[in-house]
Amino acid sequence: MATTCSTRASSLMLTYATSATHPQDLSQSLICFKPKAPSFYSLALNSCAVGERTSGKWVNFDARRDTKFGGFRVVVAAVAAEAEVADGAVAEAEVAGEGTGGVPNATVATTKPKTGKAALPLKRDRTRSKRFLEIQKLRQNKQEYDVKTAISLLMQMTSTKFVETAEAHFRLNIDPKYNDQQLRATVNLPKGTGQPVKVAVLTQGEKFDEAKNAGADLVGGEDLIEQIKGGFMEFDKLIASPDMMPKVASLGRILGPRGLMPNPKAGTVSTNIPQAIAEFKKGKVEYRADKTGIVHIPFGKADFSEDDLLVNLVSAIKSVEANKPSGAKGVYWKSAHICSSMGPSIRLNIRDMLDYKLPSSV
Repeated sequence: MATTCSTRASSLMLTYATSATHPQDLSQSLICFKPKAPSFYSLALNSCAVGERTSGKWVNFDARRDTKFGGFRVVVAAVAAEAEVADGAVAEAEVAGEGTGGVPNATVATTKPKTGKAALPLKRDRTRSKRFLEIQKLRQNKQEYDVKTAISLLMQMTSTKFVETAEAHFRLNIDPKYNDQQLRATVNLPKGTGQPVKVAVLTQGEKFDEAKNAGADLVGGEDLIEQIKGGFMEFDKLIASPDMMPKVASLGRILGPRGLMPNPKAGTVSTNIPQAIAEFKKGKVEYRADKTGIVHIPFGKADFSEDDLLVNLVSAIKSVEANKPSGAKGVYWKSAHICSSMGPSIRLNIRDMLDYKLPSSV
């Protein structure tokens, strides 16, 4: 769109400053200059154009002598400057309106695609399988059950083609970012975990033969350390003797994220290698609180009997209660749930859970 500035809007009003006008009274919109000689001057004013540049407009004025100040003073007052700016803004809005359907200053809303957790559907919008919806009817939502009833419900909810794992999830009133509120310990499940455990041992000297005789699946020293650095991870637990820990330190970046780094609190650093091997083979489980203060413990398989699962669950509850961090204040237990790998959770009554005693027959 080609437009030219009108004479009224684009020209500058040239005003002669009277003797009463002082230079300090002039605003920034006034341009004051002093010509060299009293003659006619032609001032080329390149008027602004909107959308397309136009040719300059020549304005002639007569410079008169001001005897009071002893020189020629011509004051150019840009009276029409504001009008030009306003006209230019309107023209720009018109140009912008052409690309947006005639609506000036219209902006096109663009939304970035969601990634990560934000891309997941909301809980109310998630769809469950028919199998899950059917077994979910077996228990009432938000109702607390005693330990024995909860185990019975868990056994009824296992309907997959594979053997599911029985899991316990305890929400505790702790903040693991503080050292005195961290929880990391082990529990011996009397009835085992229901899955074979492959144990590797890092030791040297006389304990090398002791580890082999105790039933360790892998025994080695520096040679096994080099294999682990090369990517060998065919074991479930790694036990080390104290004299090997300086050499095992180099494996921290490899074993740490996988939870396999030997640690005295987890029972994987021991002077009695045969006893440590036997405990993990029988069903010793390591657990720790995550960053939200929740402990996750597998305590058996769905093909266990109800009594066996009951014994393992009670042992896990007592272990978490006995290893209460010194910095935990107030109510220690917030909530407790059990579930199978592919089933809904079952809420436990905390008071009944802590006071429960195994029958003599079990």
